[in-house]
Amino acid sequence: MPFTEHHLNPQNETFSRFYGRLPLEYASSLLYFHKGGIVQQLIHNLKYRGHEEIGRLMGEWYAHDLKSVDVLQSVDEIIPVPLHKKRLKERGYNQVAEFGKALAEGLDIKYNDTLLVKDAYTKTQTRKSLLDRASITDTAFHADFNNTDDGKHLLLIDDVITTGSTLETCGRALLKIPDAKLSIVTIAYAHT
Repeated sequence: MPFTEHHLNPQNETFSRFYGRLPLEYASSLLYFHKGGIVQQLIHNLKYRGHEEIGRLMGEWYAHDLKSVDVLQSVDEIIPVPLHKKRLKERGYNQVAEFGKALAEGLDIKYNDTLLVKDAYTKTQTRKSLLDRASITDTAFHADFNNTDDGKHLLLIDDVITTGSTLETCGRALLKIPDAKLSIVTIAYAHT
C-alpha cells in the first residue's frame, strides 16, 4: 500500500495544499492515490460498489497512526464532507461515513454528520477538469451551528483530496463558527 506517512511530518503535502487558502491546525492523508493504482480501486469500490467496510478499515488503520499526533488531541468533533440529500438517496450512504466513525471510535472523538450541510446538488467531481473542480462556489455548503459549537476544533474528513476545492469550501463554511479551529484528514492524496 502506498502510505504517505503524513502523520510523521506536520508540513506534509496535504497541509501544504491549503497553504494560504485555509488556516489549518493540521492536515494529512493516509494513502497516495494514483490513476489505475490499488488506492483508486479501493476508493472506487468504497464509493460506487457499496463496500463501506473499506472506509471502516482505513479509519481503524489511520486512527492508530493519528493517536500520536499531539495537535489532534484537542479535536472536539469529526465532520464528514456531506453529500447532498438527493445524492445520498441515490448512493444510499456517504462514502466517508464509516471512515469517520472508525476514526471517531479509535481517537475517542464525537462523530457529527449534521453540522455541515451540502446545499447544491452537483454532478460527481471525478470526471471534471481541475479548473471545473476549482469552481465550487462558497454557497455549496453551510454549517448549521449554534453557540455550543463556538471555539470547537473540528476535524473535516473526505475520501480523496485532489485540488482541495471541496475541502476548502467546506472548511470556509465551518470557520464561520466563532473561534473554530480546523484540521483535515483524508483517506487518499492525489497529485494534481
